Amino acid sequence: MLLETLKPLAIQKNWLWAGTDLSESACVSEESMAIRILADLAPLVANVVVGETSRPTIGFDATEPKVPIRLDFGLLKHVYDRTPGLTADKLKAVLELVWANLQKETTLQGIVLAYDEAQNLTDQASSHQYPLSLLLDVTQSIQKKGVPIFVVLTGLPTLFPKLVDARTFAERMFHITTLGRLNDSGCRDAILKPIQQHNCPVQFTETAVAEIIRHSGGYPYFIQFLCREMFDSYLQQKASGEVNPVVTVAQTVRKLDSDFFAGRWNRVTDRQRDLLALVAKLPNCDEEFTVQEVVEKSKETLGKPFSASHVNQMLAKLGDSGLVYKNRHGRYSFAVPLLGDFIRRQEEEKATEGGSLP
Repeated sequence: MLLETLKPLAIQKNWLWAGTDLSESACVSEESMAIRILADLAPLVANVVVGETSRPTIGFDATEPKVPIRLDFGLLKHVYDRTPGLTADKLKAVLELVWANLQKETTLQGIVLAYDEAQNLTDQASSHQYPLSLLLDVTQSIQKKGVPIFVVLTGLPTLFPKLVDARTFAERMFHITTLGRLNDSGCRDAILKPIQQHNCPVQFTETAVAEIIRHSGGYPYFIQFLCREMFDSYLQQKASGEVNPVVTVAQTVRKLDSDFFAGRWNRVTDRQRDLLALVAKLPNCDEEFTVQEVVEKSKETLGKPFSASHVNQMLAKLGDSGLVYKNRHGRYSFAVPLLGDFIRRQEEEKATEGGSLP
């Protein structure tokens, strides 16, 4: 995972690193996003003493022992609740308090708030909740006050358009890096170098390496997924007493479909699946496509083709579902890498099942 690679580098440079994966529940409202940040910070600052209080005693002993007040979650939440104003005001007060006390006792350079799956962070005008705008506004505001708090976000390609939609200045706030596909040489290194160690119990055949490269499309995440699953499956079979474990790339791709793609696919309607199946047939589906290309393909393959207005409406709905997005050139792209391959596999399975019926 990219953030797990960056984390030790930040800690080595004396930055406090807080964060986790952003679930949809953590992004449902401004309040939930703020509490998410407090919960991530609290374990890292809970030992910082900000004062003392007296503990009541029983009996005639006039000595009242002092109890340290720490920056634990209870205190952070207390400050948050007692600060007047909007959610942004409350969160800023907590972050300023945390940094004011950290810089007294440590030589920290600052705080990093790092979140993966950040494409889940979406402003929701219909419910008057703006968690993404909250994060951007609070970060910009406290940075202007000299508080060194930085935000690192990773996620699917829909993340960047959401940032720009939330705040036009977001593009200037972030250094944007896009992780693309590895070339064949890079893929081979990613597959083979981790197992090139003395007495590694698992080795990949040349056929397996070629199939992993093909099915991963060169994307680092999918290479990691396929290799890890094959590695673990082999070791589990050996541990259960299997003399000659059998692990194939095809088996692992099926697990990838189940674990990564199926949840997203199950959220779309049958008509939306028909549209996505059309897109998957376009030669450029893994890069970008236009409404007109989808319309033309529907005229070639469907008895009842899609109109341009219908395609526009459905792509907008699929954008809300996080499956496609409109890029800077006014064209559409799949939001999930290799979604086209998955859809084609589903179509092939459906055709096979249909052909086997009497």
